[in-house]
Amino acid sequence: MAVQEQVFGFYIPTVTLMGIGSYKEIGNQVNTLGGKKPFICTDKGITDAGITAQIAEVIKATCGVDPVIYDGTHANPTDKNVHEGFEAYKSNGCDLIISLGGGSAHDCGKGIGIIATNGGHIRDYEGVDKSAKAMPPFIAVNTTAGTASEMTRFCIITDTSRKVKMAIVDWRVTPNVAIDDPLLMKGMPPSLTAATGMDALTHAIEAYVSTIATPITDACALKAIQLIAGYLRAAVANGGDMEARDKMCYAQYLAGMAFNNASLGHVHAMAHQLGGYYDLPHGICNAILLPHVCRFNLIAKMERFADIAVAMGENIEGLSERAAADVAIDAIKILSTDVGIPSGLTQLGVKEDDLKIMAENAQKDACGLTNPRCPTMEDVIDIYRNAL
Repeated sequence: MAVQEQVFGFYIPTVTLMGIGSYKEIGNQVNTLGGKKPFICTDKGITDAGITAQIAEVIKATCGVDPVIYDGTHANPTDKNVHEGFEAYKSNGCDLIISLGGGSAHDCGKGIGIIATNGGHIRDYEGVDKSAKAMPPFIAVNTTAGTASEMTRFCIITDTSRKVKMAIVDWRVTPNVAIDDPLLMKGMPPSLTAATGMDALTHAIEAYVSTIATPITDACALKAIQLIAGYLRAAVANGGDMEARDKMCYAQYLAGMAFNNASLGHVHAMAHQLGGYYDLPHGICNAILLPHVCRFNLIAKMERFADIAVAMGENIEGLSERAAADVAIDAIKILSTDVGIPSGLTQLGVKEDDLKIMAENAQKDACGLTNPRCPTMEDVIDIYRNAL
């Protein structure tokens, strides 16, 4: 009997620096990558918090150069942000990109990097592996524990003409260096801590039930779920709890390792439409949709949802596999409630009249390709409706 060939990739930055104080190594990394005119892509919130100046000072002290700063990134970065940032990069003769912030800054920086070496419009790269040339040297300095964009091959950009979030999945946008320092996350407000933490949980769960999960991604996903269940509440309750911040750093990175290689599912396919259509926070959209999509997917991966229950610290002794899977979904809902996530999409202003167009776009989203159960458009509309 012939064996069917299957090839699985594993994508990760060349170097990742983690731990308290690791951000101070950024200047050395700029020198190692040969950067003479570094470009920082960030947002005004990071600048107002003093973090941009903090990073610029380290670079100046180590490299003897002032980086060019672009802090016009929006919370859901747009094609306009990307091209505006690229003009700043090009006009200042920059040769290395530093993304500083959460997923929005990293994604915008990646978009700038693609355009810098490949040209064209960012929408030309929607889909899988559409670029032909490597980005400029790229360092991603993370300030949130959630998106893992500092280490992934994913880049999510809103196409303002279509009001759609484009999923760019390309191994060439994986940063060369990722830096995850909990000191830079200490000032995150509770609401952002909760949203990004639930985003990380979504990454881990969707990767674990993905149709292309492997033993390597499984190990990363389960450990991420365990850490998030154990430390997210503490990080939300007290932002100065550095043990909780540090463990959430590792959790979101492990979740990134999982989904960067096993991909995602319909939670993200649907959340992207909410972000593109209403400009809503990605992590909160994921958190609200997660238990509803899990309920839909349950019959496809029942044994895996039972594993998720155990990873979340639940006792499933004596329960059937079906009952244990239900415990996982209940545990997700309880964690979401405990950290203050809104109970439904209606609270975010989502209207039933818009569900059909969002469902149509969700069915085209690349993230849905590895969902364990194949939904019809009516199924997607029903999931949105149940989440209202």
